[in-house]
Amino acid sequence: MVSLKSSKEIEKLKVSNQMVAHILTILQGKVKPGVTTSELDNLAESLTKQYSAKPAFKGYRGFPYSICASVNSQVVHGFPNSVPLKEGDILSIDFGVLYDGYYGDSALTLPVGEIAPETGRLLQITEDALYLGIEQARYGNRLSDISHAIQSHVELNGCSVVRKFVGHGIGKELHEDPQIPNYGKPGYGIRLQPGMTIAIEPMVNMGGCDVETLEDGWTAVTKDGSLSAHFEHTVAIMDNGPDILSGRDRSFVHGKRRGN
Repeated sequence: MVSLKSSKEIEKLKVSNQMVAHILTILQGKVKPGVTTSELDNLAESLTKQYSAKPAFKGYRGFPYSICASVNSQVVHGFPNSVPLKEGDILSIDFGVLYDGYYGDSALTLPVGEIAPETGRLLQITEDALYLGIEQARYGNRLSDISHAIQSHVELNGCSVVRKFVGHGIGKELHEDPQIPNYGKPGYGIRLQPGMTIAIEPMVNMGGCDVETLEDGWTAVTKDGSLSAHFEHTVAIMDNGPDILSGRDRSFVHGKRRGN
C-alpha cells in the first residue's frame, strides 16, 4: 500500500536525506587510491552518530555495515573491507540514515583517481539516467514512465539496466511500496500523486544485465564481470514537480557544476 506523506512528514524526510547528502559528500572527498572501504564505513558511522541518527543499513535484515561499498563489477550491497582502493577503480557507495522516525537513502558511484574514458562514460550514463527518471516523477504520470525513461537512455547508449533490483517507496520504513523497476514500457502502473516519496536508483552495467550474489549472501556482481554503476536519490512528488530530498552538488563525476 502506497503511503502519501504530509508536508510535515516530507520536511522530516528532507532532514534525514540532507544528512545522507552531507555525509556522502564528505565520503566523496576521502575516496582516493590507498583508502579502504572499511575506513569509509567507519567514518560514515561516526558522522551519523554526530547527528544523533542511526545508520539505516546496519542490522537491516542482518546487513553488518553502515554503507554498501561496491567496487568495479560489484553492483550493490558490497561489504566494506580492508583492501585498498586502486587507481582506476570505481566505487559505488549506498548509504542511509534513520532520524526522527524517517529514513534517508541515496547512492553515488565515484572514480578512484583517474579512470578510463569508457568507465567515466558508464558513470555519466547512469547518473543521467537517474535524472531522466526523476524528471518523470510528476503528478499524473504513471510509475512505469520513470522506469521507461531510465531504460531508454541506458540502452540507447549501449549499456544494460539491472533488473533484479528496484527502487522503492521510503518514509517511516526504508523500503515501502511501490517498487520501481528500472525498465518497462511507459504508461503502466499506479498514477503518481503528490505526497509520494520514492527512492529512484538505476544500476547500470557496461555489459549484460545479469547479476549473481556472492557467498556472503549480499554482494551482487555482474555475471559477465563487466563494470557496474549505481546512483540514487530520494524524491518527493509535489504539485509542481519532483523535489530531490537528497539533492547535492552534481559535480562529482567530471568536475562540472550542474544543478540538482
